[in-house]
Amino acid sequence: MPLALLALALGTFGIGTTEFVIMGLLPQVAGDLGVPIDDAGHLISAYAAGVVVGAPLLAAATVKLPRRPVLIGLMSVFAVGNLLSALAPGMTSLLAVRFLTGLPHGAFFGAASVAAASMVGRDRRATAVSRVFLGLTIANVVGVPLGTLLGQEAGWRATFAVVGVIGLVAVAAVAAFVPRADPTATGPGALTREVRTLRHPQVVLSLAAVIFGFGAMFACYSYVSPMLTEVGGFSTTTVTLLLAVVGLGMTAGSVLGGRAADRAPMSTLYVCLVALAGVLVSFVVTVHHPVLAVLSLFGAGMFSLALGPAIQTRILDLVGDAPTMASAAIQSASNVANSLGAWLGGMVIAAGLGYLAPALVGAVLAVVGLAVLGLSGGLEVRGRRRESRDPVAEPEPALAAA
Repeated sequence: MPLALLALALGTFGIGTTEFVIMGLLPQVAGDLGVPIDDAGHLISAYAAGVVVGAPLLAAATVKLPRRPVLIGLMSVFAVGNLLSALAPGMTSLLAVRFLTGLPHGAFFGAASVAAASMVGRDRRATAVSRVFLGLTIANVVGVPLGTLLGQEAGWRATFAVVGVIGLVAVAAVAAFVPRADPTATGPGALTREVRTLRHPQVVLSLAAVIFGFGAMFACYSYVSPMLTEVGGFSTTTVTLLLAVVGLGMTAGSVLGGRAADRAPMSTLYVCLVALAGVLVSFVVTVHHPVLAVLSLFGAGMFSLALGPAIQTRILDLVGDAPTMASAAIQSASNVANSLGAWLGGMVIAAGLGYLAPALVGAVLAVVGLAVLGLSGGLEVRGRRRESRDPVAEPEPALAAA
């Protein structure tokens, strides 16, 4: 099992690196291709669009296939996409390839999470899932800084080529170490059951909590550099180190969040959203103090990423034997959160409210996510009370395994 989880984490490491490294390479890409930097910024949106579109479509297309071949196929598309990015002759072709590269992102995370959870007992599912997500957090600590440095020294094409090679190594590792497993959904009506889970109110509320919870972090994180330099007075060199602190917090959150979610996923979500809101509000003050700023950044990264394994476990509890599309939908929701948080953060800056305003927007989004989660929990408690009063009533299909 450890080698299988490591193979899956290597895949998420490559995915996390290629998703975020482009942000540090935009000047190099724009200069090399002869386009304005704001046009180069569309490469970020193209990848995110690929994730949002690809997650449900590929999950639906592969729901009746064995997991290991699906994981190999998705990671192969990712690897080829990065290698083609390194060879793209112009902006138009690079946009198309970035969209292609984003397509397997959500489906891979969804299939990898389900595969990891299936390798362990019910009481260790969140821990196993957190090990898969660990690749994403380590990408922010190691992959993105090194990829940016490589791109600055050897050109942005070299970065994408290396990520493509990492993808090929992940393909080999998955083929070698991930155990054979039957399809997640089998029999007539399997796809219908998978699609039906996305319409269930509890699943919808859980995905909404993902959007607001992760959106809280992205509202602040998207503008953390100008916050630290223009308001906190930190140098650009120090900001690079502080961003690594955020990555370390994410890594800690992924590990600790997995352990906590194994015991109580809903309680973990409540605590993380309350703590995240508090940290973002406090950042307005702590940004002026070096030590306190470091603690706030670490806390923001930790509490935001601890949401990941907890919400994944929550979704698995809700959907029972039809987990593939709902798990992939989490990644679509995360990318919607990315766009929503960055958009709202930019709006308050453009409105003249200052560089710290996005942190407060993030706190508001965390509170909204907490309210959505509270509504979900309240409906669940009411459902249990109704079942206790009418013990012969059957639970709804999507909640049968909860």
